[in-house]
Amino acid sequence: MALPWMETSAAEPATNVQPATPAGPAVKRGVVRKVDVDEFEKLWQDKKNVVLDVRTKKEFDAGHIPGARNLDVNAPDFEQKISALDKTTVYLVHCAAGARSARACDKMSGLGFKRLVDLAPGFKAWEKAGRKVEK
Repeated sequence: MALPWMETSAAEPATNVQPATPAGPAVKRGVVRKVDVDEFEKLWQDKKNVVLDVRTKKEFDAGHIPGARNLDVNAPDFEQKISALDKTTVYLVHCAAGARSARACDKMSGLGFKRLVDLAPGFKAWEKAGRKVEK
């Protein structure tokens, strides 16, 4: 599933928005796209996208979205670890309920990541909706 990411040149104002497409709503450059469980699952099915679980290792080990990579947003080396990631990849970010993933997306956006999707209701909503969980 394609995302409507917008690329602008230095001559274009950063507030330009690409028109809405069948793939989803218009997205401002550098803005995190917040989605619900259904949309997150559709994006998760595209294996080119990377799921980042920003909860603690203990939370991750208790259950996580299949294929997710665990990078604890509260770890002292979080920024160092995310700095090593490919900034052109689509990252599907989540935590338990949405607060830590929002903070992680803010940090990532500040480091130049442009393709960030936040599961706003978090992993708890994913589980409650009966989606696949890996242990």
